[in-house]
Amino acid sequence: MSVSFLRVDDRMIHGQTVTRWSLEYPCDGLIAVNDAAAANPVLKAAYKSASDKKTFVWGVDEFIAKSKKVVESDTRYFVITKNPVDMKKILVDAGFIPSDIKTVIIGPCNDRPGTTKLGNNQSITQEEAQALEDITKAGYEVEFALLKETAIGNWSKFRGQFGF
Repeated sequence: MSVSFLRVDDRMIHGQTVTRWSLEYPCDGLIAVNDAAAANPVLKAAYKSASDKKTFVWGVDEFIAKSKKVVESDTRYFVITKNPVDMKKILVDAGFIPSDIKTVIIGPCNDRPGTTKLGNNQSITQEEAQALEDITKAGYEVEFALLKETAIGNWSKFRGQFGF
């Protein structure tokens, strides 16, 4: 197993959250995928120090280029993107197949202009909704959960609010 967990979290790496989810889905390392963070040495360093796990911060294209090595690795990784659009680029557009993982967990997505609030600290735009719809159509389950015990439901519960 090379990928044990797929998550969208606008904070990307947050030590307490990583610790909590790793109880459910054991991991040895983290791969944060975000172009802005990968290009910013200060952000990159902050993310790498947020957890005691081996951590990589890559842009979308860099992740896609290295994805074969990720899949073939003996290391169990959490793959975390900052937003659903980047996760769609990885799973749908690039066709990345993360072992036998078929669930994408949507964590914090802050309230922003142009978003629809689905739950506490879980708001998405129409573009992000389209990405989640595309991820679902590619065969993934999309679950909204800041933490496992506070899950608010899967994409099928919310998709009608976005015209799907």
